[in-house]
Amino acid sequence: MAGRRQAPEQAACPGKETQMSSRASTVYLSLGANLGDRAAMLGRAVDALAALQSVRVLRTSAVYESEPWGLIEQPKFLNIMAEIETALTPLELLYAVKSVEQQLGREPAPRWGPRCVDIDLILWADVILRTPELTLPHERFRERAFVLTPLAELAPDAVDPETGSTMAALAGRLDETGLVRYAEPICS
Repeated sequence: MAGRRQAPEQAACPGKETQMSSRASTVYLSLGANLGDRAAMLGRAVDALAALQSVRVLRTSAVYESEPWGLIEQPKFLNIMAEIETALTPLELLYAVKSVEQQLGREPAPRWGPRCVDIDLILWADVILRTPELTLPHERFRERAFVLTPLAELAPDAVDPETGSTMAALAGRLDETGLVRYAEPICS
């Protein structure tokens, strides 16, 4: 992928040194932004996630720029994947993530429309969950290069609990046209 931009020196993830309980789970979150200073917003979102009680940000993928998905008449997105560890339940984490989005200025908008920040729960180990509020693994993650490419970068051998395929195998099946590696990881 072409178009790499120079990023500031990579930092350790905020709060990475914090110890988590033995019952903590590894979770992958997709973060995206296409309004304002997109890169700065992703950095603020990572910091806000790290500040959550019972959440530790372990590392992030490189930053990728992608064409909008769904509603195409809007600015391009910057996307990353964050690997976190948490002692929260899936629904507790969902509510915490939605609170972070609101704190960072996200307002109600059309589905797939422009947004200052978007954070989605993508993969939670081998958990398969279907509730009115949350679906794990994320129901459309297998269709989206802007989700799978950074996820495969962080966890190529992680297994989709529904298909049995690794993230690397799933990512290898997608067309990456329009996906550009934009900058190095925000933190590691």
